[in-house]
Amino acid sequence: MLKTAQILKVDWIEAQAKRVLVETLRDVPFVKELNVKRNARLGRADIDLLVTLRHGEKRQRIVCEVKSSGQPRLAREACLHLRHVIERNDYPVFMAPYISPEASAICVELGVGFLDFAGNGRLTFGEIYIKRSGYPNPSVARRELRSIYSPKAERVLRVLLTVGPCRWKTQQLADEAQVSLGQISNVKALLTDREWIDSDESGFGLRSFDHAVLPLVKGWSENYRLSRSEATEFYSMNKIPEIEGSLVETANKLGGELGFTLFSGAARFQPIVRYQKVSAYYLGNLSELAIQAGLKPVGTGANVTVFSPYDRGIFYGSRKIDQAPILSPVQLYLDLQQTKGRGEEAAAAILNEVVAPQWR
Repeated sequence: MLKTAQILKVDWIEAQAKRVLVETLRDVPFVKELNVKRNARLGRADIDLLVTLRHGEKRQRIVCEVKSSGQPRLAREACLHLRHVIERNDYPVFMAPYISPEASAICVELGVGFLDFAGNGRLTFGEIYIKRSGYPNPSVARRELRSIYSPKAERVLRVLLTVGPCRWKTQQLADEAQVSLGQISNVKALLTDREWIDSDESGFGLRSFDHAVLPLVKGWSENYRLSRSEATEFYSMNKIPEIEGSLVETANKLGGELGFTLFSGAARFQPIVRYQKVSAYYLGNLSELAIQAGLKPVGTGANVTVFSPYDRGIFYGSRKIDQAPILSPVQLYLDLQQTKGRGEEAAAAILNEVVAPQWR
């Protein structure tokens, strides 16, 4: 049954690729005698789509490799394969349901055309030049993003980013992130497809800051929502240091898990940060925490925000600074990026002055 499902999926993908390619080429007025053959042979190589057409007085053959994913690793492999099997004057094209910007750049670098199933792409041969972008392609992109930025997958990302340069074995990383071996395999595959990790006999790990850490953390921040953690607003008559001290003392007494975030956290790494509102995550009985810490729930005018975390992985990498539990710089960056203006400035400082030096 599984084998049959896989065959049907491949068949559907190739059928969609053929449809999009034909529609794209037929938009060119002087393209004639267009013929597309699936599962063709070129020398000793199997070809997903073999296209022949006439434009003006010239005949052209297009050789297409179709993949289920358009991430960099698969794009690079397909492009190199195409460059190896094509004959003189053939034009190579890479196709996938969704092709990432990084994969598109690889295609251009290697002289291979590309086209996704929404019609975005670049084809250039003879006097024909087609470049189209901006066609919505949400379904595949969303599905891939959900996979890599789901709560359990995020636990793996936090470990990889927080620990710094390190080689991991699958079981070791699963134990550290408190996820299953299957989850590690899924995340590893997604990161490998993006060319963000490399592997050898000693294990696997993220590549350099510029090639992996920076695009990973920025992509994560673009898909991260602070609102996934429920926020409760409070007011206290006390000063900021007194409020934070009371929260730490009360959380310790109640046995809950507390971690300061946003400007309450950033100020510990960047003392020049000034703030008038306490922000923290708390895992435990929030009502009891508020009562014992002297916090009054309010609808407006709050000077304390306590978040109930959507996943306890948020606390990974927390550290104590001046006796206060502070979330990891990676988590601070994600949260601060959600606060326009000063929050984004503080996030950039955390990334450049705390996270980056760990990788360089």
